Amino acid sequence: MVSSAPQPPRAEPRPQVCTVHGAVLSDAYAWLEDRDDPAALAYVAAEHAYAEAILAEDAPLRAAIYRELRGRLKEQDRSVPVRRGPYLYYRRHEADQEHALWCRQRDPDGPEELLLDLNALAAGQSYCQLGPFAPSPDHTLLAYGLDTSGAMVYTLAIKDLQSGALLPETIANAAHSLEWGEDGRSLYYTTFDDVHRAYRLYCHTLGQDPTADVLLYEEADARFDLTLHKTRSRAFLLLNIASFDCSEVRYKAADDPAAPFTLFDARQATIHYQIEHQGENFLLLTNAEAENFCLRLAPVADPTQRCVLLPHRPDVLLEGMDAFAKHLVVYERRAGTQQLRLSAPSGANVRYVRFPEPIYSFSPIDNYEYESEILRFTYSSFITPRSVIDYEMRKKGRWQLRKRDELPNGYDATRYAAERLEAVAPDGALVPISLVRRRDTPQDGSAPALLVGYGAYGKCYEPGFNPHWLSLLDRGFVCAIAHVRGGQELGRAWYEAGRLTQKQNSFSDFIACAEQLIAQGYTSAKRLAISGTSAGGLLVGAVVNMRPDLCHAVIARVPFMNVISAMLNPALPLTIGEYQQWGDPSDPEQFRAMLSYSPYEQITAQAYPHILATAGLHDRQVPYWDPAKWVAKLRAHKTDQNLLLLRTNMDAGHRGPAGRFAALEELAYEYAFLLRVLGGDSDG
Repeated sequence: MVSSAPQPPRAEPRPQVCTVHGAVLSDAYAWLEDRDDPAALAYVAAEHAYAEAILAEDAPLRAAIYRELRGRLKEQDRSVPVRRGPYLYYRRHEADQEHALWCRQRDPDGPEELLLDLNALAAGQSYCQLGPFAPSPDHTLLAYGLDTSGAMVYTLAIKDLQSGALLPETIANAAHSLEWGEDGRSLYYTTFDDVHRAYRLYCHTLGQDPTADVLLYEEADARFDLTLHKTRSRAFLLLNIASFDCSEVRYKAADDPAAPFTLFDARQATIHYQIEHQGENFLLLTNAEAENFCLRLAPVADPTQRCVLLPHRPDVLLEGMDAFAKHLVVYERRAGTQQLRLSAPSGANVRYVRFPEPIYSFSPIDNYEYESEILRFTYSSFITPRSVIDYEMRKKGRWQLRKRDELPNGYDATRYAAERLEAVAPDGALVPISLVRRRDTPQDGSAPALLVGYGAYGKCYEPGFNPHWLSLLDRGFVCAIAHVRGGQELGRAWYEAGRLTQKQNSFSDFIACAEQLIAQGYTSAKRLAISGTSAGGLLVGAVVNMRPDLCHAVIARVPFMNVISAMLNPALPLTIGEYQQWGDPSDPEQFRAMLSYSPYEQITAQAYPHILATAGLHDRQVPYWDPAKWVAKLRAHKTDQNLLLLRTNMDAGHRGPAGRFAALEELAYEYAFLLRVLGGDSDG
């Protein structure tokens, strides 16, 4: 009899062969990179249709999970207003609307002024995401950017907030940076080159044709990317020019369009720095002769004359700073845990914020006013929902809870427990694991578990509240984060030990974390799923080649799987800059290191776990063909009958769907998949 079950598509192998440093590389699915080839997109569509057919039987469970996820979202909601000059700015959501309304008031009891209705702007668009948002200094105009493809490329518009009309000038191909000069007529923005690198800085004068905008700076080195921001004092515009290897800053007076940019310190290999303005000084955060960074003062009148304000400490990483008229805030990390240090501008009267839980996460937000006595940040933990905190920066300090995210369908924090574990890597390194579970979840190896990780670019995977995980936790899951090398949870050396020729440490760290969860009875290999997004997808893709027996399921979101293919093609978005993260293929040692783990190249004939991969057709960071090629090659080589599915969002990019409800639908697919292949209480 002929089976009626859906049959997976098979991509035609069309081998392309090249030799690099003596290694013969054969890529049978390189043709999928040509989106102008009808067969390429037809294959992607066929994979998506196959995944939908296979997952159709999960529809009731998926619908139930979606209701849970949406039920934890307060559909009619308003953010805590933030002071910007004479106005309180905020955003709010109406029930059943995908997107936010951006509003302001003169005072808390005053009438509301609607600035942008993103729902109206999204009408007729398959995708719509708000990017930069910049009120003019006198608050009569609003400059903003919209992405209508998912490629994170913005079209800038300027709205007259008194009449509600749009100014005639629009600017295409803009990047994320957008700042007003203090004259209120000069608008500074950055644009992308052909490989999605912000490389040019322009100044637009209101009323002029954007084609006449003045080019202020162009970065010729393809390794470097531009970002622009204004100091909180509103005195200077800072142009940050950075690669993964080093950085430099140029500054200019924000109130004088004719003022030139002045170089602060010329770029030097391995030296990263950032500056901020406070009173008569620039603050300089730098790793020059200070691996984990130190903080120095540099007078504005003569920035070459410097003194140390906060010296280097080998056990403390300085991650950033905020300067206010009367206060200095430094963001630190010690032993994997964030710290918040407050002092006077001189460095005197040092105090640290006391956080209520041992495992937590915080992030500063919306601190626009230089004269403010309040520092606003979000606080959460695995147990405590996201909370907006206003912290009084005076010596005694005061913690004011302004808002805590509500979960309308209910939440009892006492049912859950958070833990911090350590795994021993093969080289003896102690790798932190952050973990959450219900208190009644057994620790006998029977529980399903989800282990996530990232491990790249020095980004830390914070143990904050994830309301979506409740749909897993309440079904008996353990959820955990592996803080592997490549992030910088344990300092700058932790990052350096997880990139270039040492990238293997990221994978062995992750494997050690999984084995530790199994050894301590939190789960078993047959009940473990691993997941990663983008560079985190590379992490789980490499791990599953090395240890396919480690877990039973994999979720790879927009995963970067074709390391060799990408690094050999400098015409791809971001490739040249990424040489400093993964390796330069012209260097034989770095090439061999990449080849040893690249998930696509290292696929072999073996049994693989159940796999669900996702892609975005308009993704510029990880092109759709990257996960498509990976899945095509896996289909041709794997020896098992486990599920291998690829879902491609044809209307989105790297971030996935723009709408808040559409994003939950995507998540429901993943959770239903996990419950299908791992088991668990489907009723929660």
